[in-house]
Amino acid sequence: MAYEIPVTQARAELAELINRVVYGGERVVVTRHGKPLVALVSAADLERLEAAASQAAAEKPTESEEIISTVSRLGNGGTGAGWSEPERYGLTAEHRDPGTG
Repeated sequence: MAYEIPVTQARAELAELINRVVYGGERVVVTRHGKPLVALVSAADLERLEAAASQAAAEKPTESEEIISTVSRLGNGGTGAGWSEPERYGLTAEHRDPGTG
């Protein structure tokens, strides 16, 4: 559990808070009006947080990849065989290349 301290008090005790984080292994949450504002963590904790975040980002598809995947599924009727149910999508006409009739 993290040690919480108001920002006004943290300003006056910054050196002590740094020592608590570095040498005591504590995590300090600085608050304003009782709400968390920032946290002081060791450099090792920060490295672990960044590694976990980058791993999670690598495993999760980006928003644009999700959109492309969704559009591709819809464009293929979810089957990869083209739109087999145009009426389902409210289509009343279809595009034909010139010269095909």
